Order: sequence, then C-alpha cells, then structure tokens
Amino acid sequence: MPAAKEKEYPFYLKATVILFGLVLLTYIMSALTDILVPLAFAGFIAILLNPLCNRLVRLKVPRVLAILISILLALVLVVALFYFLSTQIAQFSQSFPALKQKFEALSHDVSQWIYTKFGVETEKQVGFVKKVLDNSQAMLGHTVGTVLSTLGVVFLLPVYTFMLLFYKTLILNFFFEVFKEDNTRRVAEILQETKNAIQSYIVGLLVEMVIVAVLNSTALMILGVKYAILLGVIGAILNMLPYIGGIIAIALPILMATVTKDGYSTQLGIIAAYLIIQFIDNNIVFPRVVSVKVQINALVSIVIVLLGNALWGISGMFLSVPFVAVLKIIFDRIDDLQPWGKLLGDTVPTRHMGQLWGKRYDKNEVNENLKKKN
Repeated sequence: MPAAKEKEYPFYLKATVILFGLVLLTYIMSALTDILVPLAFAGFIAILLNPLCNRLVRLKVPRVLAILISILLALVLVVALFYFLSTQIAQFSQSFPALKQKFEALSHDVSQWIYTKFGVETEKQVGFVKKVLDNSQAMLGHTVGTVLSTLGVVFLLPVYTFMLLFYKTLILNFFFEVFKEDNTRRVAEILQETKNAIQSYIVGLLVEMVIVAVLNSTALMILGVKYAILLGVIGAILNMLPYIGGIIAIALPILMATVTKDGYSTQLGIIAAYLIIQFIDNNIVFPRVVSVKVQINALVSIVIVLLGNALWGISGMFLSVPFVAVLKIIFDRIDDLQPWGKLLGDTVPTRHMGQLWGKRYDKNEVNENLKKKN
C-alpha cells in the first residue's frame, strides 16, 4: 500500500500561522522583559566565563568555588570600569556650571544668527525647541526607565550566572534528550558552534572596545578636547552598537569642543580623526577580532539593533547581534532554514537563482539545474 502523501498547506495559511507566532513571541518577550533581559545577559556571561571555570576545575578546584572565583573576577573588572568612569564624570561635573554658561551664550548666538539669516523670531525658535523637547520626553522616559530597570536587575546577574554554570550539564542534557537520537550529532555541532560564536563575539567586542577607546582618547587629547579620556571611553562603549553607536559617539566630542572652544577647527579635526579611527576599526580591527566569527550583513545588523531597541531598549540593542548570530548558526544547520541563514549572512552571490550561466530560464528549468547540481 503506497504511503500517504503529506498534505501541503497553501502559502497564505502558512504565512498567517508564522506571522501569528512571531506576534505572540514578540508579545511574550515584551511582557517578560524584566525576567528575560537579565537571563539573556547572564547566559552570555556564563558562556564567556565557562572556559575559565573549566580551567579551574581541571586544576582540582571544587566546581562551586571555581564558579564563584570566575564570577568574582568578572565583577572586579566591571567595578574597576565603573570606578574609572565615575571619577571622570566627577571631574566633569565640577566644571558643569562654566560649561552651562558657555552653552547658553552659544545658544544665544545661534538664535541671533537664525533670526538674521532666516527672519525667524526668537520666540518661535524657543517654541520649536520646546515642542521638540516635549515630543522627546516619552522616548527619554522610556530610555531612563530601561536603564533603571536594568540597574534594578543587575543584582540578579551573578545569581543567574552562577545557576547557569552550575546546572550547565543538566541544561545540555535537556537539549540532547529533547531531540531524536538521529539528531544528536547535529545538536552537538549547533551547541558547540553557538558557544564558540558567542565567546568569540564577546571577547572580540571587548578587545575592539579597548583599542577604540585608546585611539579615541589619544586623538582627543592631541586635539586638546576637554575630558578626552571620558569621551573616548564612552565613544568606545557606544561603538559596540553596530553603525548607530558610532554616529552618537562622534557627536559627543564635537558638542564638547563647540561649547569649550572658539572656532570650528577642533570640530573638523574631531570629524577627521574619528573617520580615520572608524576606517581602521571597520577594515582592520573589527574584521580580525569580531566579524570573522559572526558573519552578519550590515542591513540585518542595523535592522536588528533598531528592533532590539524597540523591544528591550538599550539592553536589546546590545543583545540583538549575538542573538541573531545564534539564530544564523541554527539556520545553517537545518536544511529547511538554510535560506534564512544565507539571508542573515554577508556572503553576496554574484547571480540570482533565475539567472544561471548568463542566461534566463523558466522556473522548472532552474529547479532541474539545481537538483542536478546538488
């Protein structure tokens, strides 16, 4: 008796089900932000600390103590970074009144220039600025709320990280037991590549941040910009956000130079220096320490960062790229999802499927050629 033919559902029905599933998943992720965000960060931190923890265990250190030592070392590094930034911010706050006075004078000059050139009354300018500020209050409130929420759950990160490292074997066995025995090897490959990708991405990103911080600070110090180290480090941290962070990073020192210096030569120098640094970062530093490990194209990176911001705020912007990198690894290992993996990647084909060997073919002939090629 011939086997029953698998029922093929129409495209519009499958598309509707997939869309509904995505909407439901997005709603759940948004509703459980306070739980999922620290858990996601803890997962990445646990993967990053896992090699150190394993090394300590091989040195006959008890597993619980090895995990505690690994987390303690990570906390020391984070506290040192925050202490450095806090001391720099404290120095900045001492000169805040003078900067405020200079900024008010600069704003008055700009207002007079606009009135002279375009005939726009000062009251209208003030009203326009007030309207812009009112419209941005919601976004600012959302950002501040996200930061405060993140700070509120920071204390959960060490607990989550400890639990994930302690129950690592239990979690891995769950993934192996959930799938059939025939897929055990594929599951092992996906888990191994996922771990390597996240470790390489985070380590590469930290190395890139240090290099860019040194380059930024050195350039700003040469140009004589106040608080060069603080602005350089902040710019390096913002640079971790693909494409978007670099734009914000260059605006801060330009604003500082505009408030503290006369003329525009320093601003032009900052733009030139940051363009050179971005060129070095994008073509030398980033490809060697980050992008070789996570092959995500620029379009997907920008879109996913914006989507991450819309979903989880600042935390989502940092989590989005490694999350997509994990998805790409999974897609590349599953036959039906390989087209999606190719879409996320940065390998651009020279010709599309409908154009083979410089000629155009109909759909049936293209399918036949692809079958023969496979």
